Amino acid sequence: MVMRTTIELQRRRWLAMALLLPLADAWAAPIRPSVEVWKDPNCGCCKDWVAHLVANGFAVKVNETGSNAMRSQLGIAEKYGSCHTALVAGYALEGHVPARDIKRLLQGRPEGIGLAVPGMPVGSPGMDGPEYGNRKDAYNVLLLKKDGSFTVYQTYDGKKS
Repeated sequence: MVMRTTIELQRRRWLAMALLLPLADAWAAPIRPSVEVWKDPNCGCCKDWVAHLVANGFAVKVNETGSNAMRSQLGIAEKYGSCHTALVAGYALEGHVPARDIKRLLQGRPEGIGLAVPGMPVGSPGMDGPEYGNRKDAYNVLLLKKDGSFTVYQTYDGKKS
């Protein structure tokens, strides 16, 4: 009787561990930062930028509604505008911001609205396809401040990105 109880107890422990094992993987899995994007449904470079984010470990939700209303709602001045606007962990992203700069932003958590790459510089993520002939223009990633000013967050010289 004691032997049977011990075997039954071991069997129940193994069953419980087998049932909990998938949960351990979920708990141990790294959390993918979630980015919500607002863009024009016909914009190809925006799709390429979203693919860049996904390839760099971000979970992305896309809204095909245009970005003007969201840009205004997030407090991004028109002069910093580009073709898409996004939100990640309370920070705004405007334009073709490289994934590595977004990761640095999330790690450091500086004060500000978020990051912007004004315009659409060739060579930035999403603007780096074969149709641009390997051209890479110099550009800056800006950290936008709440007072409307900015600081240069990262500089790309056009030689590497």
